[in-house]
Amino acid sequence: MTAHIVAMGGGGFSMSPFGAPTNLDRYLVELTGKPSPLVCFAPTASADDPQYINKFLLAYGTLGVRTMVLTLWEGGSAGSVARLADADLLLVGGGHTVNLMALWQAHGVDAAIRSRYAAGDVVLAGVSAGGSAWYTGCITDSFGDFRPWRGGLGLVPGSFCPHFDGEAERAPSYTDAVATGDLPGGYGADDGAGVHYVDGVPTNFVAEATGQRVYRVMPSDLPTASGVLVEPQQMTVL
Repeated sequence: MTAHIVAMGGGGFSMSPFGAPTNLDRYLVELTGKPSPLVCFAPTASADDPQYINKFLLAYGTLGVRTMVLTLWEGGSAGSVARLADADLLLVGGGHTVNLMALWQAHGVDAAIRSRYAAGDVVLAGVSAGGSAWYTGCITDSFGDFRPWRGGLGLVPGSFCPHFDGEAERAPSYTDAVATGDLPGGYGADDGAGVHYVDGVPTNFVAEATGQRVYRVMPSDLPTASGVLVEPQQMTVL
């Protein structure tokens, strides 16, 4: 059974005017292939911010789905972690990447996600920190400055940089990390753009609007490359 992963640099309901769902959100729901899929929102990286949760419920409540929220910060997590096995779409929000992974490991969410992914017939998606979670490593500001960090789930190989166009220092920090070997090669995604994997293979690069891009970032020995190649991918505008 097919397993999808969509890693987004930014965008979706959390960055849209008035919190409305965007075509990225609709794309994720359509990937489930279900008439009324169960969508689980994981706001762990934002410390289960109530406003973020409310924005999700309001946005996805208009899409004809069933919703649930995985909360870890206030205790009583066992029931919602167990329900991950029933989720058709797991959507992971943005925030603090390192804290996200630490809490997932402490509560067994990482193991539950691996099991759900192995079973197939699921869509795993995330924005910003939630996009980085699927990879081996990423560039993050979880420690204050931008720095490379290896500690993701590694469900897909390589590394990830969200907000590639959104913060002046983030993209150069990422390309430098790939050039020096501090991070393996991977993808940088603009706000509103994402990488879609099908059974672990990148098959589509999607964007909410023209001009939003995903870049393949790879180490290079070419003398003109300064240690790294940055290649824009062919985008599908939703």
